[in-house]
Amino acid sequence: MSLREIPLDDVLRFMRLIWAIDHELERVSKRMESRLGLTIPQRLSLLLIGRNPGILASELATVLHLHRGTLSGVVRRLEAAGYVTRTVDASDARCAGLTLTEAGQRVNRRRAGTFEDAVRRVLGATPAGERAAAERVLGRLGGELRATGDRH
Repeated sequence: MSLREIPLDDVLRFMRLIWAIDHELERVSKRMESRLGLTIPQRLSLLLIGRNPGILASELATVLHLHRGTLSGVVRRLEAAGYVTRTVDASDARCAGLTLTEAGQRVNRRRAGTFEDAVRRVLGATPAGERAAAERVLGRLGGELRATGDRH
């Protein structure tokens, strides 16, 4: 039995694509967790901490669009795994910078099988104009989704 083609307008096609990407991100995150011991949010956190030693948890939460409570759990798991240390600011004990440990640096160098490896390949094969257009559209969609959540 062959499946019939289901007609989709522009909105449904775009929503279907986003849904498919979300589904694949969840699948890859689970696979990364079983193979590397890291989920995508943990991996993103390690990458950002590695490139920005001493980054504050509040800054990391902002960059990742995560609630501070959610990020706190991510960082706690990274600390428990021995990948991250907190360094308390002597002048303000409320501020703790995040830094990678040697183990964190080692795991951060792994690329195979990670989501950013796939992103790197796609971006490398995509002309700059297309990348910029995709960033603009996705950025506007993110803003609209945040505003939609705020309206209700």
